[in-house]
Amino acid sequence: MKRADFMGEALAQARAAAARGEVPVGAVLVRDGHVVARAGNRTRELSDPTAHAEMLAIRDACAGAGSDRLREADLYVTLEPCAMCAAAISFARIRRLYFGAPDEKGGGVIHGGRFFSQPTCHHAPEVYPGLAETEAAALLRDFFRTRRGDG
Repeated sequence: MKRADFMGEALAQARAAAARGEVPVGAVLVRDGHVVARAGNRTRELSDPTAHAEMLAIRDACAGAGSDRLREADLYVTLEPCAMCAAAISFARIRRLYFGAPDEKGGGVIHGGRFFSQPTCHHAPEVYPGLAETEAAALLRDFFRTRRGDG
């Protein structure tokens, strides 16, 4: 599979999250060219503010690996991770982060606190923003427009 295919799977997870009434964010963790975990946001469903797509995928992959470290793993996520998710990515030692839409309000990678740039960050993945950005941003924009009753 290619990067676009992995991001396509993350977008599918985001669409499924939207169908459940969740903010449409999806994440896919890849190791050795194979998807090892996938998730969409479930904060409302689980009544858990930490149930972001990235957190759920990281938890699932770590459980499957029997380790708290995911070296050699790449994370594909449709939205720039928040500071909480960036910290989890760092703690899990994820190798590469690919994300779609930037998040000027809540992002923690290239916006906000820029977690990976802090001197206290133990591990910073390679970061590749903008993969399928247009589609990821449209999913979010359409979701919130519908919630507001604008469309």
